[in-house]
Amino acid sequence: MCRLFSLTSRDPVSPMLAINALNVMKEGHDGSGVGLCLRGLGGPFGEMKEAPILSGIFTEAGLKRLSQVSADIGLDPKYSMTFTPKTPPPPGTPKRGTYLARAFDIPDAWKGLAPEELAREYTRFRLMLRTTGEEQGDMQVFSFWPDTLMVKEVGDPMEVAAYLGLDNKDLVARQILAQGRQNTNYAINLYACHPFFIQGVCSMTNGENTAFIPIREYLASRGVDGYCGYQSDSEVFAHILHYTVNRLGLDLEYYKHVITPLTNEELDGHPDRENLVRLKQACRKLVIDGPNCVIGCLPDGSMFMCQDRKKLRPGVVGGKPGVFAFSSEICGLNAAIPDRDTSKDFQPMHLDTAIVRPDCQEVTICSQLQALPHLH
Repeated sequence: MCRLFSLTSRDPVSPMLAINALNVMKEGHDGSGVGLCLRGLGGPFGEMKEAPILSGIFTEAGLKRLSQVSADIGLDPKYSMTFTPKTPPPPGTPKRGTYLARAFDIPDAWKGLAPEELAREYTRFRLMLRTTGEEQGDMQVFSFWPDTLMVKEVGDPMEVAAYLGLDNKDLVARQILAQGRQNTNYAINLYACHPFFIQGVCSMTNGENTAFIPIREYLASRGVDGYCGYQSDSEVFAHILHYTVNRLGLDLEYYKHVITPLTNEELDGHPDRENLVRLKQACRKLVIDGPNCVIGCLPDGSMFMCQDRKKLRPGVVGGKPGVFAFSSEICGLNAAIPDRDTSKDFQPMHLDTAIVRPDCQEVTICSQLQALPHLH
């Protein structure tokens, strides 16, 4: 199993809080990799919320090609943060090029676009760089989106963090998702490393999705830019979440009904039975098989945890007004927020979704047996 840790805070904090929590849970993961997604950025990036940020790893040739390609499109570099190692890589970590996060002013041609069209341009640019980067071996691109920064690498999380200097005082965020393990179901590939991100939606998973192939085929048939790649069976969780909130226009509370619908017996007498029966039928190809514990984050900063029906992967949420965390183990929660009221810690069961809204005031527990927000 891997270990997951995410944190949502009213004020920007260092990703080292999440890295330290992963380190405390080290007996539960193999230390073979780390993935970070930072949103609600502070520091210099926090002053340019609308500027898309490109996150990735680039060789010297890749940096030159990036400059040329972005200039051809009309993307004007605004601010760059590089993670430049000053020591040899730790054991198990390959020596690569420049770890880069670069914010851009967008081209004039993009400035009048509707939000969904602008999102499509961002996604197409990222996919173009990823595809050509894989062909030429000169870049790996993890995200291109406003107010978002991603870091992925093979190796022990604490050692990688020290190697890359992730304690940089300018690197802070309000939402942090971190995973401590490389992909082990398939070949080692940074694109298989959690968390997964698409158009403001992020998720990571501890478990195994045995329904991966039919879900992947269904998503790929939707005609949505970005529903592709799939180096990991867990990436579909992020795309199902995106499909639920962006394409179906449903609230977060519906996500659990898409991936693990209620049984016919449970639906009998449910206040939203008619809508849920239709949703179950329409989204039957998106039903997951587990066991899986899913942690995710929405564009507005809402963060959540849910389990599938097998409930065989650990997960707990807790905190205090202003800062909450979602963790695979309580020891990770203790490391990050030691002064919380532990009696309020909550471990979601198979019907629950635990949600912390952007105001970071409390944990809301939504049961699938409860009435749902009105369908849009």
